[in-house]
Amino acid sequence: MPDVAQPSGTGPRPLRVAVVGAGPAGIYAAEALAAQDDVPVAVDLIDRLPTPFGLVRHGIAPDHRKMRALRETLHHTLDHERVRFVGNVEVGLDLSIAELRRHVDAVVYTYGAAGDRALGVPGEELPGSLAATDVVAWYCGHPDADRARVEEAVARARDVVVVGVGNVALDVARVLVRSPAELDPTEMPQHVLDALAAAPVERVTVLGRRGPAQATFTTQELRELGHLADATVLVDPADLTDPGDDALAAGDRHVARNLAVLHEYAAHTAEPGRPVVRLRFHARPVRLLGTDRVTGVEVERTTVDADGRATGTGELDVVPADLVVRSVGYRGHPLPGLPLDGGTVPHRAGRVLREGEISPGEYVAGWIKRGPTGVVGTNKHDARETVASLLADAATERLHTGGDPDDLVRALQARGAQPVLLADWRAIDAAEVALGATRGRDRTTLHERAALLAAVRAAAVPGVALDRGTADSTP
Repeated sequence: MPDVAQPSGTGPRPLRVAVVGAGPAGIYAAEALAAQDDVPVAVDLIDRLPTPFGLVRHGIAPDHRKMRALRETLHHTLDHERVRFVGNVEVGLDLSIAELRRHVDAVVYTYGAAGDRALGVPGEELPGSLAATDVVAWYCGHPDADRARVEEAVARARDVVVVGVGNVALDVARVLVRSPAELDPTEMPQHVLDALAAAPVERVTVLGRRGPAQATFTTQELRELGHLADATVLVDPADLTDPGDDALAAGDRHVARNLAVLHEYAAHTAEPGRPVVRLRFHARPVRLLGTDRVTGVEVERTTVDADGRATGTGELDVVPADLVVRSVGYRGHPLPGLPLDGGTVPHRAGRVLREGEISPGEYVAGWIKRGPTGVVGTNKHDARETVASLLADAATERLHTGGDPDDLVRALQARGAQPVLLADWRAIDAAEVALGATRGRDRTTLHERAALLAAVRAAAVPGVALDRGTADSTP
């Protein structure tokens, strides 16, 4: 698409739509808009990062290479003539919502739910206590990752406790005990690979406050733990004796499959010299122990009632921990000027509600619409619902079309912003592939914003090579 998001020709003026967030939800919304033929559209797909794909790039664990390949499918939408990628632009900082709306007829907010949920227990603020979002951002090479804080914690982590029994919790546990040979082919930045190779991890305990039948991880993710090259997965057989779990399994194939895998793990025994991943259920953290940093987690035994609620029994014990990672859910953050209620934007069929009333021209999709639920593909149906509402409003002239005739990208550049367009993203993509090739990999993630933008500048000046030191500096 040309730099101006207006199709050439003498046809009718296109409906100008800005999609805020270039993760799966945003790309699926752009796809739904671009694929229909009833209304001519011009879509600006805006992201605060210089790179697209959101959690596909910065959330799916790098050792899940097939899952991360989804970006190749998502890229088809970026290549569509009706869609323009506008990265490195933060709505609320580089321009306000009000300013953005002057350039477009409608805005679809799809910026996700990147915040973490706290445990709400004493000691959670101690050094060595991290959110899974921090760890995932680090090993995925997110530009905003707190590298120093995470690497300091990982370097001490002989005993690790991961709180939560969803897929992200298992991702963190798995990555921490993967062997260097297993991780070396991945896209992880070199400093991440080096830190993980040097980490002294011997034991990872994954805590679930309810029983195994209530765990939310997928069977595929659970099975993957059993194929680790240098680690053993353990489950206490006593955690698998609740008759209520058998009743749930009888009516739910997913639960039945999970329990079958867990029974396999219950037959495992620890092996000398091999790290251990212990899946522990009916275990609720009540306090993080330590003075200057985390040294352990006080855990209370629980029971689960008929409604699936966990109740403490008063039976306590302590799990040693040099690192505690909480993985108990994501939460949406407010965008300046956008209403938020309990971590999501209030809406009706994707139409944003302000003080209970529909706000014309404002829509929402993805996690910031429905909360952090579902898999990547769930966003496609979700986005289609929202786009259907938007197109219905356009057909009934509920949108206040017209807007500022100035082009959005030119306006951003005039105020000193550095929008990254599709050609610029291609330069970043090529630089990552080239960097990976120097290490025998398909790709290595550029993890610093400065390195990402340097790749853009290098491509703009023939003969200028990307500084490999900048691309992956290691102190």
